[in-house]
Amino acid sequence: MGHSHAPHSDEPPSPAALVVRRRANLLLTWILVPLGLLAVIGMVLLWPSGDRTGVTVSDPYATADGVTFDTGKVQRVSEEDCPSSQALVDAGGTAQQCLVAYTVPGSGGATIQVEVPPEIAKGGAIEAGDTIRYLNLEAIMAQGGGAPPYVFVDFVRSIPMAALTVLYAGVVIAVARWRGLRALIGLAGAYAVVAGFILPGLVEGKPPLLLGLIGSSVIMFGVLYFAHGLTARTSTALLGTLFGLSITACLAAWATDAAHLVGVDDENAYTLINSSDNISVSGIILCGLIISGLGVLNDVTITQSSAVWEMYELAPGASAKRLFSGAMRVGRDHIASTVYTIAFAYAGAALPVLILVSLYDRAFLDSITSGELAEEVIRTLVGSVGLVLAIPVTTAIAVLVVKAVGIKAPAAGAEPAAAGSAGPGYPGQPSDAGTAPTAPPTRRSLRNRP
Repeated sequence: MGHSHAPHSDEPPSPAALVVRRRANLLLTWILVPLGLLAVIGMVLLWPSGDRTGVTVSDPYATADGVTFDTGKVQRVSEEDCPSSQALVDAGGTAQQCLVAYTVPGSGGATIQVEVPPEIAKGGAIEAGDTIRYLNLEAIMAQGGGAPPYVFVDFVRSIPMAALTVLYAGVVIAVARWRGLRALIGLAGAYAVVAGFILPGLVEGKPPLLLGLIGSSVIMFGVLYFAHGLTARTSTALLGTLFGLSITACLAAWATDAAHLVGVDDENAYTLINSSDNISVSGIILCGLIISGLGVLNDVTITQSSAVWEMYELAPGASAKRLFSGAMRVGRDHIASTVYTIAFAYAGAALPVLILVSLYDRAFLDSITSGELAEEVIRTLVGSVGLVLAIPVTTAIAVLVVKAVGIKAPAAGAEPAAAGSAGPGYPGQPSDAGTAPTAPPTRRSLRNRP
């Protein structure tokens, strides 16, 4: 976004070009700096204290004295008598059948029998070579308890997840180079804002609308400028992003209340409701609706801003109306693809719920408006409205800025403008626009340009 597509002249920009560029960038500064300061001030005022004395959540991984979570590698699996049935067999009964994973403990020692729950065994997910985490109940068994000594808890996924992370980072950096690396660092910063500001704030009962809006704004300021550079392109994309974010926040606040999104159909919601009087599940849903559309919103605004600049570089003499209409042709294609992206992303995440609801003997309208699906449907609609409205707004801002910053094509017989004076970059930085051609393109060529 901040690179140049044409060679630059060694001659400095003309005084007139510098004046125009300073005025345009000053206008963007007057708008964005106060917004950034408001976001920072809001974050300071809402910063969570970190006090969790009123929160009581039972740890599912907490164990009794002498009971531990251990890891081991599966050597083989076998369908046989359950180890937990030994007491029943000793009493003259018949042993139950279950899947047993013969596992070598990670700490060393003899092979042990880990009893696998039916839901895991049914899927055939566990096999030789897997690393698993199991509950070691030897201390309980020594005291005469009836539970099996080793019970499967979960798979250890560290290696495949680390491999995928390295592959993802490698592909991004190899293709996008330094910009890809900056994007990955920005992503880490965004997660830091979510983990350090938004999540603790929700736990302490801070206003969810403000948490989502302020946290998302801070993320967008940091991510956009860090990944794409301090250019007029990025600034116009940021303005469009903040507009779309505001629309999304307003719609999310209305929809959460109007559609009564209380989250009572989620088991995790019950746990949160009972953990503290300050936690509002509907507030968590509201904040989630705002955050969920950030990635796609950022994508469309950057694309539209870049489209306007690229079109201007190809046709510096084009009118603002023609630039806007040309960029909106790109934007309409982007709208169609991103709407599908959001819908299918949420459908994929909610696939188990979709299958379960489809098996119910209910009308289609009743199914999609039920508590199980309403949140996903509203998330798709709210996010889509925000990004669709952000596209024309971003395009209009970009056209206004590029026309204010760019140098018009010279008249016939005049000397071409210096390459360094034609771009919309910030003073002292490389131009984005490149050298203007000596003659503007014809109306026919502009009409036929993609």
